[in-house]
Amino acid sequence: MTDDDLTYISAREAARRFRDRSISPVELLDALIARAEAIEDTVHPFGDRYFDEARERAKRAEAAFAGSGEDAGPLAGIPLAVKDASRIAGKRTATGSMVHRDHVDDESDPDIERLLGAGANLFARTTTPEFGWLYTTQSRIWGVTHNPWRHGVSPGGSSGGSAAALAAGATTVATGGDSTGSIRQPASQCGVVGYQAPFGRIPMPGPSSFAYYLHHGPLTRTVADAALMANIMSGPDPRDHNSLLDRVEIPDPPGGIAGMRIAASVDLGHYEVVGDVARETRAALDALRDAGAVVEDVPVDWAGEAIRLGHGGQEVLFAQELNGIVAEHGDLVSDYVPQLAETANSFTAGDLARSLRVAGEVWNDHLGPLFARYDAFVTPTVSCPDMPATGWQKDTFEVNGRRLTDTQTAMTVLWNMFGRCPVLAAPSGMTDGGLPTGIQIVGRPCDDIAVFRVGAALEARRPWLDTPERRPRL
Repeated sequence: MTDDDLTYISAREAARRFRDRSISPVELLDALIARAEAIEDTVHPFGDRYFDEARERAKRAEAAFAGSGEDAGPLAGIPLAVKDASRIAGKRTATGSMVHRDHVDDESDPDIERLLGAGANLFARTTTPEFGWLYTTQSRIWGVTHNPWRHGVSPGGSSGGSAAALAAGATTVATGGDSTGSIRQPASQCGVVGYQAPFGRIPMPGPSSFAYYLHHGPLTRTVADAALMANIMSGPDPRDHNSLLDRVEIPDPPGGIAGMRIAASVDLGHYEVVGDVARETRAALDALRDAGAVVEDVPVDWAGEAIRLGHGGQEVLFAQELNGIVAEHGDLVSDYVPQLAETANSFTAGDLARSLRVAGEVWNDHLGPLFARYDAFVTPTVSCPDMPATGWQKDTFEVNGRRLTDTQTAMTVLWNMFGRCPVLAAPSGMTDGGLPTGIQIVGRPCDDIAVFRVGAALEARRPWLDTPERRPRL
């Protein structure tokens, strides 16, 4: 196995090889650390690093697999990178901001606690924009993270560091958070897998448990690894009033899709989609047809207002906090933060109230009936992946002859508004310019397994990152 193959190994394959001792946790971790150091000045996906303590844990895992008697969990020795927005006991959580540069948590978020309890080897924090509030990943505290597929292009945000690290072969698994697409959009930008579980499936801490658009979830290179992580991260927790009481175990393999009915829309009747993304979405849909699914285009003429208010409803909720941060810490925040506050202040409480009414109308009149007829709904994740790595929220770039912001190219917020629907983001292909494209597979409320069935069927017919020619040239 070459060093490149080792850095791109899946978590499931690594766990198997740890047990038959054909590779060791130390060997894998050292390969990833070497890759991380090699791409530090180009991709730059990591913030804080814990390499020395991770090596000690890797040695203990290696001893366990050699028969020391220590129990090895399902993720024992698997290198894990955690987004700089999730709490880890005893570690700094800066949330991409100099404002929080000295903040150390005294407890871990439930999902992180579970991953570490399963033996995952935390070795780094991944970068995020300030307060997780951009579709690019840049901040004063961490600098700029670039897309491994092309320097100067955004890896997405706000979980851009996690997605970039995976695509670059610098971690085995990673975590993210998603309130308007912040797992799925970076997954699409970088050509990896991201999962937004139904709201409440993966428990959230404290006040976040009432942030109905917000989800924690896994980012991985394979559908099976996303299922593995989701199974560990999910389940009720007494700290989360809204955590779902039932547990769903996603099987491996999740099952075929013969006979499944899948609806599809390339533009949701709202987005300006470039030709390459439309082409690769169609190719992915054809692959699903080849796997036995019935795939049908459905007309969408009802999504525009819901999409606008989905963004606005979240912006207005953050406005007061942003205003206070800018007033008190204007000398510390990144240059783009005042613009974030300006955008947030442009929406009103009336927009939030209207967003709730529109959500009810759209589900009652359109999405509810759609999911009564179809098992899943497929759309692109990003309408144009060629966005600058240093763009601000109001900056524009050209899409089909129009000037649009990156917010207007992320086709994700609708599924935060309808957060009980599971959404799996998976690679769909490549643009002619060599950037990944992706689709999002949306399931009926709380039907987690269905989206993994569709994702696994697509991966089997259109694999990604499994061979050197399908990996970025770093």
